Amino acid sequence: MAAGCDEVGGYVSHVDLMQWIEADLTAVRARLFDAVVGLVPQDRWHEQADGGGTTIAGLLLHIARHQDLAVNTVARGHEPLFPVHRLQLGLGGVAPHAALAEAEDLPVTSLVSPPDLVVYLEAVFHTTATWLATLSAADLDRVPHTAANLTRLGRLDEAAVPWLYRMWADRPVGWLLQWPVVGHANAHVGEGISIRNRMGLSPF
Repeated sequence: MAAGCDEVGGYVSHVDLMQWIEADLTAVRARLFDAVVGLVPQDRWHEQADGGGTTIAGLLLHIARHQDLAVNTVARGHEPLFPVHRLQLGLGGVAPHAALAEAEDLPVTSLVSPPDLVVYLEAVFHTTATWLATLSAADLDRVPHTAANLTRLGRLDEAAVPWLYRMWADRPVGWLLQWPVVGHANAHVGEGISIRNRMGLSPF
């Protein structure tokens, strides 16, 4: 990922980008936990606002699964955290690609234990932040073995999620942090706030 120009025409270094990513990760986590997790009672996490749409449980699981795979499996070359948490989540029998698609799979997400979902979500954010603090600026340019890692470590079948393999293929670590982690989470935090408000839970 080459350094470039900022909005006022100045030079942006890799160090600046690292600081931005760390700050953005901290900010999106705080917004998610303060504005959604902390304000929607867990006994309503399986509720569809207005009788339709995504549930809070489905949304949070989706955010966690994408970040978990992008960071732990693709970028770091480790197994994801999901298998360690899946039994506690109530998802022992689901497919490895569960909750990755944008469209919620209600028969799957309806099984999720909200307290254990919080534990999984916190573990994912904590692991990402801890690993991010160890990176050098040069690490942002490294291109991981995406397809091999998703298949071997993530236990995914490319035929089940071909769009994910295509979207993440040949992307450097910096891109994975900016988009599947921070950008993706930011978009869904906004969605979560909208769901919260439609439930009549806006704090304003």
